[in-house]
Amino acid sequence: MTATTDGSTGALPPHAASANDSSTGSTGTTSTASSPSAASSTTAASPPPPADGTPFAAAERATARAVDHLLARQSAEGWWKGDLETNVTMDAEDLLLRQFLGIQDEKTTRAAALFIRSEQRPDGTWATFLGGPGELSATIEAYVALRLAGDSPDAPHMAAASAWIRERGGVAAARVFTRIWLALFGWWKWEDLPEMPPELIFLPKWVPLNIYDFGCWARQTIVPLTIVSALRPVRPTPFPLDELHTDPLRPDPPRPPAPAASWDGFFQRLDKALHRYRKFPLKRLRRNALAAASRWIVERQENDGCWGGIQPPAVYSIIALHLLGYDLDHPVLRAGLASLDRFAVWREDGARMIEACQSPVWDTCLATIALADAGVKPDDPALVKAVDWMLDEQIHRPGDWTVRRPGLTPGGWAFEFHNDNYPDIDDTAEVVLALKRVAHPDRVRVDAAVQRAARWNLGMQSRNGAWGAFDADNTSPFPNRLPFSDFGEVVDPPSADVTAHVVEMLAVLGKQHDPRTRRGIEWLLAEQEENGGWFGRWGVNYVYGTGSVVPALVTAGIPVSHPAIRRAVRWLESVQNADGGWGEDLRSYRDDAWIGRGASTASQTAWALMALLAAGERGSEAVERGVAHLVATQTEDGTWDEPYFTGTGFPWDFSINYHLYRQVFPVTALGRYVHGEPFAPERLEA
Repeated sequence: MTATTDGSTGALPPHAASANDSSTGSTGTTSTASSPSAASSTTAASPPPPADGTPFAAAERATARAVDHLLARQSAEGWWKGDLETNVTMDAEDLLLRQFLGIQDEKTTRAAALFIRSEQRPDGTWATFLGGPGELSATIEAYVALRLAGDSPDAPHMAAASAWIRERGGVAAARVFTRIWLALFGWWKWEDLPEMPPELIFLPKWVPLNIYDFGCWARQTIVPLTIVSALRPVRPTPFPLDELHTDPLRPDPPRPPAPAASWDGFFQRLDKALHRYRKFPLKRLRRNALAAASRWIVERQENDGCWGGIQPPAVYSIIALHLLGYDLDHPVLRAGLASLDRFAVWREDGARMIEACQSPVWDTCLATIALADAGVKPDDPALVKAVDWMLDEQIHRPGDWTVRRPGLTPGGWAFEFHNDNYPDIDDTAEVVLALKRVAHPDRVRVDAAVQRAARWNLGMQSRNGAWGAFDADNTSPFPNRLPFSDFGEVVDPPSADVTAHVVEMLAVLGKQHDPRTRRGIEWLLAEQEENGGWFGRWGVNYVYGTGSVVPALVTAGIPVSHPAIRRAVRWLESVQNADGGWGEDLRSYRDDAWIGRGASTASQTAWALMALLAAGERGSEAVERGVAHLVATQTEDGTWDEPYFTGTGFPWDFSINYHLYRQVFPVTALGRYVHGEPFAPERLEA
């Protein structure tokens, strides 16, 4: 599977390597790096090319083509955004929502059905990522959506899907969210679902299972679902779904409970108690809870009408508020529905794909980093315009994160166009790294934004020295044990990839010796796996984690000779594909045999190269083969094809194909190969 190593992390040196040691890539300055130009501009001195100039020249040409392509994709306002592709449950649930609200229309239904059919696999199923196995809940939801669109259950593609669903246990074996959607139409019994009482909103933050014990994405979904669960609506159904049950007369066969002494057994019995409470609730408390939950939802609606910038909370918030009496013409619901329409991507063939969210801040900071590292001048108008847009997106008001950090001054960035309640630590770190690469004319404004961001990110450090994505210390063990929580990760513990990006940011700001940075470094070194890689929480998987951590450690002053860096290099070399690229399948989250294994992709090849280049392997065979792979697979228009999913929302459970990853990361890797590390001492001195 992977190369055997000694498993030790090595000791952390008391200080960063000397600034005169160019192999470390460390920097202790807060100055903006001077970026050489990609193709046409006079540049600062870059590292000498390898002895064999032919691969280097090919890499230069590929970099120039890719830079031109990426620059051409910038919006007039300064941002970049690629499509964010997930799976057909987004499209199916959009149709189910329209059916529930009575607002379905023929054009939307036809376009959504066209997309859903196009994603069906030959065996009749739907997967949650390209090349993945058929997934039961996704297949059920897609099937029901196509029934709503008029597809006959006897049609071959539908009969194949329903037969596969029955073979896998039918609706009874599906996730809770799927069964909630079916319960809205009477296709499933509400009493056969886990109970989520709205009184949950009143639990103080020190009580286990209060709403702030859940990750922000789960919190925003659970609060409206407590309203839906309490009211249990049922809309008339246009057809039965008996074909999706193993036994239509007994759709939910009883299952033996878990042992009472186990956690599963405890929470199963707690759920039974909550079901009993529902029959005889304290009426005044229930009314107050519903009112408090609705206020909580409305207060968190964003300026564009969405909730948290993501589709699931928006969908359930609209349903919940509508059940409480909000008319569809009410400004809150009108704005909410309009925001969902903005998540639709209409394709040339007439199909309509729903994005789970949109990623302009993330895409823009990554594109800025890529272009700067590929040699675009730091004062290039495109980069200055990108910085102007990012500066306007900085968040200056408190959000839910203040529950655990009440005295902290805001200063982060979110992932989306509008999401002021939930800035995230990862975007904030990468935006700062982008800002530090650009020579913006208003340095005072940029420096003030950077200082606010660094202060906020430092304040969001968890007790263990690392960083999560949205909250500090969001590590309760209980939310994941609830019967309700079968749809993916529901807490937000620190991860190696986010922590690495924060450490890299702090090092670039000259804070590599700060005790808080050192704690982050210590945590990263302790988290290295025996194989030499790091787990990737928000990208697939160990290639992403390793591609994030190695550059951060080296920038923070860890010598490239450090045992942790050498083990990472050996592991990356051991999993390089025969074609010179790197790839890792999403199944690596469940099956160790897939770790570091999969078809080569442009983004994952770039991540591996970014780690190897940071580790001083610029002239190595592995790097030369990786660069050659990117050059050979580049398309004529300067980009790369990447149908595989290399991003994650929840590891394994919710996978993402960021359509701009195939561009920004290869540009970054090729740029660093051609021009050297962006914050290496020689680059800064130039």
